[in-house]
Amino acid sequence: MIERYTYPEMGKIWTEENEFRTMLAIEVAACEAMAKLGQIPEEALKEIQEKADFKIERIREIEKETKHDILAFLTAVAENVGDSSKYIHMGLTSSDVKDCALAVMMKQAAEIIIEDLEKLEAVLRRRAKEHKYTAMIGRTHGIHAEPLTLGLKFALWLDEISRDIERMKRAKETVAVGKISGAVGTYANIDPEIEKYVCEKMGIKRARLATQVIQRDRHAELLTTIAIVGGTLDKMATEIRNLQRTDIREVEEYFHPGQKGSSAMPHKRNPITCERVSGLSRLLRGNCLAVLENMALWHERDITHSSVERVILPDSTITLDYMLKNFTNIIDKLLVYPEAMKQNIEKTGGLIFSQRILLALVDKGALREEAYKYVQRNAMSRWLEGADFKTNVLQDADIRKYLSTEEIEECFNYSYHLRHVDMIMARFGL
Repeated sequence: MIERYTYPEMGKIWTEENEFRTMLAIEVAACEAMAKLGQIPEEALKEIQEKADFKIERIREIEKETKHDILAFLTAVAENVGDSSKYIHMGLTSSDVKDCALAVMMKQAAEIIIEDLEKLEAVLRRRAKEHKYTAMIGRTHGIHAEPLTLGLKFALWLDEISRDIERMKRAKETVAVGKISGAVGTYANIDPEIEKYVCEKMGIKRARLATQVIQRDRHAELLTTIAIVGGTLDKMATEIRNLQRTDIREVEEYFHPGQKGSSAMPHKRNPITCERVSGLSRLLRGNCLAVLENMALWHERDITHSSVERVILPDSTITLDYMLKNFTNIIDKLLVYPEAMKQNIEKTGGLIFSQRILLALVDKGALREEAYKYVQRNAMSRWLEGADFKTNVLQDADIRKYLSTEEIEECFNYSYHLRHVDMIMARFGL
């Protein structure tokens, strides 16, 4: 369950301690830039650099009175710095510091997610290569279609994860943007060089133009990207859940020794981790609506976005980090049952080769509509009466006008459907 989250790297990003430490680094960097411009005495800068500090408990205590977290933070820092604290936050507005810090934190979070995705990508690559030729039935509408391989399925997922990595890299660049431009973004009380210095020191770009805040389309891009990645995981988890069903059972989540599937039924082996991934993807999609609502603020800003972001940014990034680590483990240890795959390929008594026979008839000169009718009537006999499809095809007078016994036999060879596997997998270097 999500409360058992044991990957603290992402969680640490969103702690009050890290946020205020990041804001403190921004405030000190702004003072350094001001000193370079001659706006702050060097002695005062040195004192700020040496003494600027805070305790979370003190910030909370002050905030009870101020009802303003940034002012509480600045007061707590000032108590440690002394008289030189008068230069801290000079010409800045709260969002200058808050939004720059948020940009740094979102960048840090995106970097962890990218690393997670790259680990999943590597595991998918290994499993795709391992099962390059493991034949299984493909399904459309949940119904047997034609053969493919499990390796192709893994490669398809690998391809999407590669796109997700590129999406997340773009989103990271989009959100890693700050501003130190004052109350409405006009630099009225702050030199633009200060913004340049601070953003460069914090490893983020500076916005070409901002109001009092960085525009929230940037944050929306990050969380919609996170939701897309969650959708990818949901898709893959749903496929595994389907393939693990008792009447299919071609793959299965690893079942740990001592693990229990049900409090009532000792035989159960349930795909609970995949179900958890699918469930949490809904949370990510739900947060998308909130982040899109945050884009429309009154005039140069209001704070309707602020309370929402305090929930959805930590929740979405922590949740996706958790999902990726869990799903990578699922793929890494996924149990595969090739014999069940072979049995399922043969389950419909050759119906899956109907298109091959249709095309062979057309190739020999039969009209497509007529050929379709010949093949379908024999297929329906299999579906409805249990007749052997291949036997019926061999005995069908209309089909035998065009195809010999040998040609019909060849149509039932499933290796025909897999003859381009090497070509496709070569696109992935596999």
